[in-house]
Amino acid sequence: MGDILHALPAVTALRLAHPSWVIDWVVEPRWRALLTAEDTLGRVTSQPLVDAVHLASTKQWRNSVLSAQTLREIRTLRRNLRAGGYDAVLDLQGAIRSAVVCRLAGCRRVIGEAAPREGIARWLFTEQVITHGAHVIDQDIELASAVAGDELAPATPLLPVDPEAEAWADQILPRGKGQPAVLINPGAGWGAKRWPVERYAAVAQGLISRGFRVLVNAGPGEEPLADAIVTTAASATPITCSLGQLIALTRRVALVIAGDTGPLHLACALTRPVVGIYGPTDPSRNGPFGTRFKVLRSPESRRDHTRHETPEAGLLTIQPEEVLQAAGELLGLETTP
Repeated sequence: MGDILHALPAVTALRLAHPSWVIDWVVEPRWRALLTAEDTLGRVTSQPLVDAVHLASTKQWRNSVLSAQTLREIRTLRRNLRAGGYDAVLDLQGAIRSAVVCRLAGCRRVIGEAAPREGIARWLFTEQVITHGAHVIDQDIELASAVAGDELAPATPLLPVDPEAEAWADQILPRGKGQPAVLINPGAGWGAKRWPVERYAAVAQGLISRGFRVLVNAGPGEEPLADAIVTTAASATPITCSLGQLIALTRRVALVIAGDTGPLHLACALTRPVVGIYGPTDPSRNGPFGTRFKVLRSPESRRDHTRHETPEAGLLTIQPEEVLQAAGELLGLETTP
């Protein structure tokens, strides 16, 4: 989710610079709502950025590489990509699997970073771009600029508007009515990035006592985290929803508080203010971008993507009072005429 959201400003810039170009995207099925909205009959209702969305279940394929279904889906994807007749293919993820998918298109130009996230991937690129930006969004802009020699700048992402999801969100947070709402996301991709749930609960209670409504997002498998917060901050509302619904809900909130995780980057893409609670990942590379934000990170924290189960030591030095102070500063700016 984060990789797609980090790529959106670059692809949006490319779209705005070349509105007549055909721009398609290959995406895992579970993240398609970031690019397209469909009604219950499967008809596209909103797809503002790309012309077509190709689905690649690469995570599932890894678990059953030689199954008949996997081979059939790969052949179908290869056929559809080659039918596109693309002039260039751009790898904005820098992983081996994304580079392999790029090669399926049979295109002469496969563009990627000279130093991608997974080093072996660069051998699958026909053009390697040396990037200089510190933030991954700036790096993606440099890659997108290489497509036609453009000098692009990050653009506010174009995300779909799903009418059904918007109607659902209206029931929870009607626009322009009731208390301003703060969305808390206590989950994270792995334990070392996850700030303790009892501290999120203290922040939730502090916001409630200041007159804010607090929503707690529970991603798949994260329901116990939301429940633990609601147990302490009884007025908080746990939210379990689809990705399309999360997009609609995030549009309505006054602030998002989270670690380095997809919902925080979604808030940035929707230009909502954020408080980022960072530990082993480096906010200069993948911190908040394109919105008003406060990042809390201990000087003791060092960049480490090892997927430890327990919170990183520096992360544990951040206290609820610091998060509440950062939230108060952003919410004060938000409510100033």
